Amino acid sequence: MKRRILPIVTSMMLALGLAAADLRAQGVAETAVPAVDGIQRGAVTNLPLPRYVSLKAREGNARRGPGLTHRIDWVFTTAGMPLRITAEHDNWRRVEDADGLGGWVHYSLLSGVRSALIRPEIADLRSNPQPDAPVILRAEAGVIVRPLACQGDWCRVAAGSDSGWIERQALWGVEPGESFD
Repeated sequence: MKRRILPIVTSMMLALGLAAADLRAQGVAETAVPAVDGIQRGAVTNLPLPRYVSLKAREGNARRGPGLTHRIDWVFTTAGMPLRITAEHDNWRRVEDADGLGGWVHYSLLSGVRSALIRPEIADLRSNPQPDAPVILRAEAGVIVRPLACQGDWCRVAAGSDSGWIERQALWGVEPGESFD
C-alpha cells in the first residue's frame, strides 16, 4: 500500500509546486523600480528600461512568460539582432524586436553589446554627420550595424569593417534624443 501512495503523493507535490511557480510567474507585473530621476529602472539589474541589447546566440526562444514552463511563442534566429528590453524578472528579460514581436528570453542569450537595424529600403552611410557629405556605403533594410556614437540627428555606426554616419531616423535600436559615444 505504501509503495502505491508514495509515487502518487510525490507526483501531486511536484504538480502543485509547478502550478504555484507558473501562477507566480503569470502574475508578474512590470518588474521595474519606480522612476526616480525620470528614468525607469529594472528591478533586477537597476539598468534603464527600456534599453537595447543584442541577441548573443544564433537562436533564442521568446516565451509567453518568464520561465521554462511557458510556451515558446517566437524564435529569434539572427545573432547580433537588436532587441529592446522592456521588463525584467529574475533571470528573464521581456524583449521585442523592430516589428514589436517578442516575449521573455533568458538573460544568458542576450549581450550588452548594442546593435541597430537599418530601417529604410536604402540608407547612406556618410563620411561626416551632414546630409551633403560623401557617401561611404549604402546599406539595405534589415542590415545589422553597431552604433558607436549618437549626437543630434546623426549616429556613427560600424557595418563590418566600414564605419560612417547615418541619420538617426534610419535606425531601429537607438532612441530619439539618446546621446552616447
